[in-house]
Amino acid sequence: MTYLLAVDQGTTSTRAILYDARAQAVASASRELQQFYPGAGWVEHDADQLWRDSRDCVREAMAKAGVEAKQVAGLGITNQRETVVVWDRTTGEAIHPAIVWQDRRTTDFCKQHHSAARDGWLQQKTGLLLDPYFSATKVAWILDHVEGARARAEAGELAFGTVDSWLIYKLTGGRVHATDATNASRTLLFNIRLQRWDEELLEFFRVPRAVLPDVHDSAYAFGSTDSALFGGPIAVAGVAGDQQAATVGQACFEPGMIKSTYGTGCFMVLNLGSEFVRSKNRLLTTTAYRLNGQVTYGLEGSIFIAGAAVQWLRDAARLIRHAADTEDIARSIPDTGGVYLVPAFTGLGAPYWDPEARGAVLGLTRDTGMAHIVRAALESVCYQTRDLIGAMREDAYAPSELRVDGGMVVNDWVVQFLADILGIPVVRPSVIETTALGAAFLAGLQTGVYDSLDTIAQLWESDKRVSPQRPSAEADRLYEGWQRAVERVRSG
Repeated sequence: MTYLLAVDQGTTSTRAILYDARAQAVASASRELQQFYPGAGWVEHDADQLWRDSRDCVREAMAKAGVEAKQVAGLGITNQRETVVVWDRTTGEAIHPAIVWQDRRTTDFCKQHHSAARDGWLQQKTGLLLDPYFSATKVAWILDHVEGARARAEAGELAFGTVDSWLIYKLTGGRVHATDATNASRTLLFNIRLQRWDEELLEFFRVPRAVLPDVHDSAYAFGSTDSALFGGPIAVAGVAGDQQAATVGQACFEPGMIKSTYGTGCFMVLNLGSEFVRSKNRLLTTTAYRLNGQVTYGLEGSIFIAGAAVQWLRDAARLIRHAADTEDIARSIPDTGGVYLVPAFTGLGAPYWDPEARGAVLGLTRDTGMAHIVRAALESVCYQTRDLIGAMREDAYAPSELRVDGGMVVNDWVVQFLADILGIPVVRPSVIETTALGAAFLAGLQTGVYDSLDTIAQLWESDKRVSPQRPSAEADRLYEGWQRAVERVRSG
């Protein structure tokens, strides 16, 4: 029996899933990941925990299935993107906690250097915008704030990587410092049209070339794990950032196909094929995947807060005890009574890109209860999705359906409301954890378990297809209320 392993290192948890050749999960393990908030708008992880949890999850999943390393054809890695680790090449120790993609500590730098001309310059090279979200300013911050780090980086003593690079380095016993084209395309340092690190960008962000990893295809022989880790070597054969991996896991291989993943945030990717499209609506152009040296581009919209809004309801507001409770609560009332929750807890992402916007609950009356606020939090995710769909329609394609995945879409009420607000069918696959599945697919492509993308597409299965039921005029009215609410929290 041939198995594939996927490590899914996310923002709030780490998982390892073992798949058989038919892409069916046979065992899994997970660990919750602690986040640290050392300052207002600052978000960090313990880099060592990222590694330990990944290693331990792989061991546990293999033990549960009784599978040995020699039975595993390949291991794929998918990861929270933009999150930055800088480590000592000799000791293998991180010199600072990992700075998470949500972190806003470099907002002042971005505001100071922002201009229409600068955005245009960055978009032409990277497909991205100048924002604290991306890796470049985070790397520079670490080099400037850890004593001696900049000099050591320029001397080649330090290595930078997004989480995939950190895990590759650790898995291979420090032998390999590499990343893939999807993760590189999220750093603001990588020219996605030329598919290489860009000297002008490195100079602007003050990041020494000596710290950068090698960039490879998403399906590639990155190296083998240290034999001592899992009882024998396993080929590290596939790597992609979480949203690009979900695009592969959702089999969105044709131009115009679109998926949206609902995890901590919500991230929508539209397949553009081989054409680089520069967004006119402040969306991001990114590398969706690169196979055999051929780039497939994607148009992406990033919503910073999706499932995190439910976490807020549970952990901070304490309006619910369990995330699963939200479906029954939403069904218990006919509407929100005009209440809108704008979850701009870490600013607003696409298409607004307003890092100083802050969250708010609007439209409260004497009759407002807990259920209205809970339902408004779920609705906010759907309204933000419509923001993105509208921008993508103007930039490139009008999608005929939306493929969804991630933890939030187990909620049938959310899926139906999403279809109602978008006015197009929403399709949920039989495997909703498509991020890990995409990493496994990439590893399978590299190791010969799958011979083509067509083979992978045949393995994809739909669990539920939901069509709009709400009149379009009513959906438009609700969405207009959302747009007014967003304007109330904007910083401009």
